[in-house]
Amino acid sequence: MKMIEACPWCGDDPLYRRYHDEEWGVPVHDDQVLFEYLTLEGAQAGLSWITVLRKRERYREVFAGFDPVKVARFTPAKQEKLLQDPGIVRNRLKVESTVSNAKAFLAVQKEFGSFDRYLWGFVDGKPVVNRPRGRGDVPAVTPLAERISKDLKKRGFRFVGPTIIYAYLQAVGVVNDHMIQCPRHAACAAMV
Repeated sequence: MKMIEACPWCGDDPLYRRYHDEEWGVPVHDDQVLFEYLTLEGAQAGLSWITVLRKRERYREVFAGFDPVKVARFTPAKQEKLLQDPGIVRNRLKVESTVSNAKAFLAVQKEFGSFDRYLWGFVDGKPVVNRPRGRGDVPAVTPLAERISKDLKKRGFRFVGPTIIYAYLQAVGVVNDHMIQCPRHAACAAMV
């Protein structure tokens, strides 16, 4: 596969580049995928994103394909078993939060009809399209991320601080922060 001129943050690692070229910034409206990204962004806290990308397939296997209904039913014994798996980030708080976040995710689905409707409601269903020219033009946190983070915490979610949520919003295409010169900027901006 020919690699496009990408945003500089993804470097030249093939996995990272594929993620940039095919996924990052693409608007996501599938609740299961939204739960996957929320889980992975929380797992990434304090680590590099490439570390989590390399563990992603194992996460899919052990977290029931990121089906929030199944994850919400994980028992303490199942969580203990997960903490022994070197294929994921073995952090007790992160594993436990995945299960509690699944329960909170289901509550949001029940209240709003879908997590998609809840999340995209913060931007009236339209992605925020920024026009960054360099890394310094992309903030780590925005008022939108702070507002969503606060609301998620109020609903019982964990590992959803504003920095994590801003990265989440970028990943799922609620915010398009591809560099203006990156071909993916225009491609993602054209998607809704």
